[in-house]
Amino acid sequence: MSADLPVSPRLTIPGEELTERFSRSSGPGGQGVNTTDSRVELVWDLGASALPADLLDRLRRRLGGRLTGAALVVVASEHRSQLRNREAARDRLAGLVARALEPPPPPRRATRPSRGATERRIASKKRRAATKRTRRPDYD
Repeated sequence: MSADLPVSPRLTIPGEELTERFSRSSGPGGQGVNTTDSRVELVWDLGASALPADLLDRLRRRLGGRLTGAALVVVASEHRSQLRNREAARDRLAGLVARALEPPPPPRRATRPSRGATERRIASKKRRAATKRTRRPDYD
């Protein structure tokens, strides 16, 4: 495959690092379903990638459960056309890599409710309890 895969404005996966495999797809297809290899497997071998080491480490950490050995495999078979499945697989791979390369979210800072918020909560609970207390039958 020769077309490079743009992941973000600053990152592009070279087309030489991507491998496509085609096979017969299940599902709808009419008479051509038994003769057309429309299912697409797009494979990107992270071990042979020319990306910087820090990006590869982040990808391996975040995509660890999706990796097969050192390769990231994406399958597309939802369309009847091989071309549309190729596009879908490329889009899915680019999305996965882009999400995995996002910087981690900032750590959560523990906060406490303000005194006013606590007092309002307690006051509303007391109002609700008083309402329920007036509904009780009087057993005296």
